[in-house]
Amino acid sequence: MTGIVVVKGQDTASETLTCIAVTTGAKCLSASQIPRCKGLVLHDCHAEILAIRAFNYWLLTECHGLLSRERQLSKGHGHVSTENKETPNSPFIRKRTFEEHGDASRSPTEWPPFEFHSDIKIYMYCTCAPCGDASMELCMASQEDATPWEVLRQPKPALGSQELEVSDAENLLDGRAHFSLLGVVRRKPARTDAESTRSKSCSDKLALRQISSLLSCETSRLVAPTDNAYIAGLVLPEDEITQVGFDRCFGAEGRMQALVGRSWPATIETDNTPRYQFRPFQVLSVPSDEVAALWHFFKPKLIIPPTISSEQENGSSTSAASPKKCKPGNVSAVWTVAPSHQHPCSAIMDTGRKNLPHLARSKTGLYETIINGVKQGNRASSPGKRGASALSRAKLWALFRDISPTVSFHTDRTGASVTEPRLDTVQPGEVHGGTSQRTESGIAIYQGLKHPIDSKDPLHIRMQAIKDAKQVLKGWMPNSGDENWGLDVLVDQKKRKRDIPKALT
Repeated sequence: MTGIVVVKGQDTASETLTCIAVTTGAKCLSASQIPRCKGLVLHDCHAEILAIRAFNYWLLTECHGLLSRERQLSKGHGHVSTENKETPNSPFIRKRTFEEHGDASRSPTEWPPFEFHSDIKIYMYCTCAPCGDASMELCMASQEDATPWEVLRQPKPALGSQELEVSDAENLLDGRAHFSLLGVVRRKPARTDAESTRSKSCSDKLALRQISSLLSCETSRLVAPTDNAYIAGLVLPEDEITQVGFDRCFGAEGRMQALVGRSWPATIETDNTPRYQFRPFQVLSVPSDEVAALWHFFKPKLIIPPTISSEQENGSSTSAASPKKCKPGNVSAVWTVAPSHQHPCSAIMDTGRKNLPHLARSKTGLYETIINGVKQGNRASSPGKRGASALSRAKLWALFRDISPTVSFHTDRTGASVTEPRLDTVQPGEVHGGTSQRTESGIAIYQGLKHPIDSKDPLHIRMQAIKDAKQVLKGWMPNSGDENWGLDVLVDQKKRKRDIPKALT
């Protein structure tokens, strides 16, 4: 299980904690399934990765709710004055202002209009150590035979060969294999007889987030990469932490050392200028006794039984029974808190739920049960709009499309919007109703959304930072094959057929 908590006003009298997302899961798709996903199926359902996706879903709804509330209050006016006591606000994000950040027109980068409040800190809690490099010492300690496996690497084809990418993927290390190789990128762990995956381990993905922040390709177009857009602390049970492994995987003296001091963009106008840079998180522990008292669903520790002599085996033994074996389930659960301001956006409402429950007195924004990357009750082979999770690539892009026309990217010296948000330019259901060909900036497929060409686009800077970080992380191979599709995948084909009148005979 993984949870993401936002702390506002840490170590002050007004400190508040808000649980943003809670997720569970331990499965991912094999490499052969990726080309069939079409943005509708989640590739990686490990709890840590679902939590990050759920956090970004919540952040999109938070931006949308704030903008919709601003429009309601500014109806009939050119802008919302900051002197107005009814000015909409969020305890988590705010509009970036001229006074704090200078003249945006002089900046070579068109940074997004929102940012987190300066007193916000983000923490991630995990019940288990992230798979991959950070947990290799724990894996070794749990083996009956911790002898490192022999590494049998496939010979690489000549440079430029079509088989080069396939060969590199085959050399991507399994999550629990080859203990002698540390500080390298690994794929998700799996059974030895299972088809291989190209999904990188949670350790590697969290290490990369120390460069790219928690923001996704959608939210990084709306929220600036300030210091508090990064994970401030990773919290785990104390017996799930090996200091050597975590320092090697995440620390400034480990494999990330070459990225210390670098920033993207390289030229920074002021100290307040948003940027991507290596911001290592703290690793914080929770005492085992406290975890055991609060969390009764933890994974049982594997106990390696002592060697039993033949005399002991034949005699009357009073030894305890071997611990019951357990295996991870294929069901994932997702929960997010409701945004500060609600808005009846089609992408938000498309959850399949009429009534959303409360969790520990917190209003629910989303809750789903996911199996094999799609919502329970649907097939991963043909999920369609109905089966796609709200955290899927297609649904998150659709939600961003609903939000993006409402954004006013410029603020005056007081922080007020110069232009009124244009929320009514996208009506509920429009993105999903067959108008997906009308795309911002000519973006027709997901590949174009994720990899922009314009150097002023903040997402272009983000992708450059990620590219440089992947070169430092040894052995990173792309999990490609699910990029060439558009938002028409969210059009209900059965409904479209029903709407077409029968030809006259």
